[in-house]
Amino acid sequence: MIRVAFYDMKEYDKPSFEHYGALYDIRFRYLETKLNEDTADLARGCDAVCVFVNDTVNAAVIEKLHEHGVKLIALRSAGYNNVDVQAAFGKIHVVHVPAYSPYAVAEHAMALLLTSVRRIHKAYNRTRDFNFSLNRLTGFDLHGKTVGVVGTGKIGRIFIDICRGFGMHVIAYDRFPAPDSGIEYVTPDELFARSDIISLHCPLTEETRHMIGADAIGRMKKGVVIVNTSRGGLIDAEALLEGIKARKVGAACLDVYEEEADIFFEDRSGHILNDDLLLRLISMPNVIVTSHQAFLTEEALNNIAETTVNNILSYFGGDGLCDNELCYRCGHIDHCRKQRKERCF
Repeated sequence: MIRVAFYDMKEYDKPSFEHYGALYDIRFRYLETKLNEDTADLARGCDAVCVFVNDTVNAAVIEKLHEHGVKLIALRSAGYNNVDVQAAFGKIHVVHVPAYSPYAVAEHAMALLLTSVRRIHKAYNRTRDFNFSLNRLTGFDLHGKTVGVVGTGKIGRIFIDICRGFGMHVIAYDRFPAPDSGIEYVTPDELFARSDIISLHCPLTEETRHMIGADAIGRMKKGVVIVNTSRGGLIDAEALLEGIKARKVGAACLDVYEEEADIFFEDRSGHILNDDLLLRLISMPNVIVTSHQAFLTEEALNNIAETTVNNILSYFGGDGLCDNELCYRCGHIDHCRKQRKERCF
């Protein structure tokens, strides 16, 4: 039996993981607390930990898990900016779920965009009060608008297909352009200058952190709509707020927020929110915030559980190789064991 400490558990996680765990004799120890240096001891006696985007997996946490005999960190997400992969090298293997339902995230991005530009959220609130006035509900057509897509992985390309279905003109930026995709690639500066709408679908790295900041916003069209369903750190929230106040940014649709770790996924309705920046953003009439729910569909939850369980089985069974193991950036480029289909360590 494989024992797994399952951190930051939510009720919607359990059905799929219980199903696949029972099939393959994996026992999950469900923990509502997030993983951090103080809670790492709860994984004592477990073979692996299963973590999500707001768990802290830094060098100190990795060292503690390693001391407790944990052999595998299984992310149930695609992103891994919360994991110090270099610190994990030689101690604990790290796997992730590279694609669970790109349609879920791409469709949510379009849902946010449509809700914003057609004022659907405002109309919904009005009609519940029997206010059927159309004043201040005027939107604009997406047809014919230019959308700039940053990141053309699976999610980005699906979002592009959706936009093309609306008759939008698509331009994109990616460090690694998709060959033979028919996508018009441009530089970031050109994307900022030409786009009526900008949608972010790239990972958070040191290079992409705050790629949407004061300088970038200054180069954008007046009235630009910014959509982010990727990672909060891609946007400098202070600069975004200033852009909104200056009427440079016409609207912002955010499913993620840089300081979301202690806020999102929790019911804070009975508490005073201490994050003044998030309070100011939410108070803006042209800002829509959802709490990192773009991934949340039945199909995605099932795929996440299935892939995570398969990742665990791949590590603990057979030759221990897993296609979804992360690169630890060990520096051994000329002798990369992963490329030779061998365990990294």
